[in-house]
Amino acid sequence: MNKKLKIILSGGGTGGHIFPAVAIANEVKKLVPEAEVLFVGALGKMEMEKVPASGYKIIGVPIAGLQRRITLSNFKLPFLIIRSMLKTKEIISNFQPDVVVGTGGFASGPILKAACNRRIPALIQEQNSYAGITNKLLSKKVNKICVAYEGMERFFPKEKILMTGNPVRQDIKDVKQKRGEALSFFKLDPEKKTMLVIGGSLGARTINEAMGHGLQELSNNNIQLIWQTGKGYFEKAKEQTATFSNRNIFAFDFIQRMDLAYAAADIVVSRAGASSVSELCNIGMPCILIPSPNVAEDHQTKNAMALVNKQAALLVKDTEAGKYLVETAIQLINDTTKQNELSKQISTLAFHNSANVIAKEVLKLAGHKLDEHI
Repeated sequence: MNKKLKIILSGGGTGGHIFPAVAIANEVKKLVPEAEVLFVGALGKMEMEKVPASGYKIIGVPIAGLQRRITLSNFKLPFLIIRSMLKTKEIISNFQPDVVVGTGGFASGPILKAACNRRIPALIQEQNSYAGITNKLLSKKVNKICVAYEGMERFFPKEKILMTGNPVRQDIKDVKQKRGEALSFFKLDPEKKTMLVIGGSLGARTINEAMGHGLQELSNNNIQLIWQTGKGYFEKAKEQTATFSNRNIFAFDFIQRMDLAYAAADIVVSRAGASSVSELCNIGMPCILIPSPNVAEDHQTKNAMALVNKQAALLVKDTEAGKYLVETAIQLINDTTKQNELSKQISTLAFHNSANVIAKEVLKLAGHKLDEHI
């Protein structure tokens, strides 16, 4: 009897690491329905909630990231790494995976290292144009590195790199056909223009403050708003938007149906995390990007500039969002010619089958032969 295919996926801390991992898992299950998939994440982080909600089992390990300022948690880090390494060795021994996949974030470090130490095939999926520290450290040990941007041989051994793009959620495909459903879902007026604002899965203070101050201006310009604030700013945003709910200006702490949010929107204002950028490319959405300054090596600015340099997106600096964001957004939502130009250019940068390509590479590393017509 053939041994059941077993795969471990790990990545977390933010939706940008979690959603690609889930997309790869879904594609693996589509190709090999009997495959057993296990996730490994960081205790207390959002993957411990989001992964089970996607239908997969997850085991948490007590790992944390290095803080860039001196904090007590940094002194605890060596002990957490030791405990995580012991836990991941135990997970590997018990589960016996055929291949281990890491999608970035500190959660994926210990399990990938444990797999490499046991000579279990391993694959990294790097979403950003500037490689994360975990992936850089492990690149010499893993078998394959899937990337979304050109020039990644600066960080990784060239012979291991495969250009795949970033996996995106399945439900965002063909979103433009869901516009009627989306307008009904969010109770919007089809005669008005709609702006979608997303600051990433954890929210974005600068964007939220700029939008909060600009609500009256949006209302004056007859613009509808779907605003994802993250949990931290939600209560304040709820108060701010209460006055304008009759003008279809709504705040949400988290939007479960992002496919419908994209479908309803004429333009999107977003951080420049890799997953968000990939989704915007796949949809062909006119967008304004505000890169977060609070990320390693300023990689969101590099992600955004890869689009801006090809006239595929507009950029507002985080430090200038309070002054220019709302004004820039109103100009764009009223300029359909500019929207069409941006939409055309951003669409040329999309990879449409990333999850499938990566899943097939994972199965190849696991020694699983697929029907060549799949």
